[in-house]
Amino acid sequence: MIIATRRGLAIRFSEKDVRSMGRAARGVRGINLSAGDQVIGMDIAKAGASLLMVTESGASKRTPVAEFRTQNRGGKGVIGMKITQRNGLIVGLLVVSEEDEVMIITQEGIMIRVPVSGISTMGRSTQGVKTMRTSEKDKVVALARVAHAEDEES
Repeated sequence: MIIATRRGLAIRFSEKDVRSMGRAARGVRGINLSAGDQVIGMDIAKAGASLLMVTESGASKRTPVAEFRTQNRGGKGVIGMKITQRNGLIVGLLVVSEEDEVMIITQEGIMIRVPVSGISTMGRSTQGVKTMRTSEKDKVVALARVAHAEDEES
């Protein structure tokens, strides 16, 4: 599993580290958050896949999942993407493969469909590149994987 925060930290750990519990249980800590930080998402890490992270300003990047070392759950995590004033905070993450496409959506309702192969692959500690231009008032609020034709049929 990979969990990421708005301030660009990410932690990868085995799902076996999360024990089974009853419905009324509170659960276990996945990542230890700094003051003011929030979890923005999680996904299942797959061999050979990349972690896609997108910021409020429309910057994005892919990082091979293998670059995120496996840790024990509940740690601080490692830098998944550098956060700057220009790029803004992280709004979403997805574990993707080359064939995937993603939809990026702004708060003003503008959407673009982007092939994952068109997004640069970079190291963990980089800022990413502009994938979607936004106006000064607008910002990216969500991203989603676009279903393939085979997925739509089933």
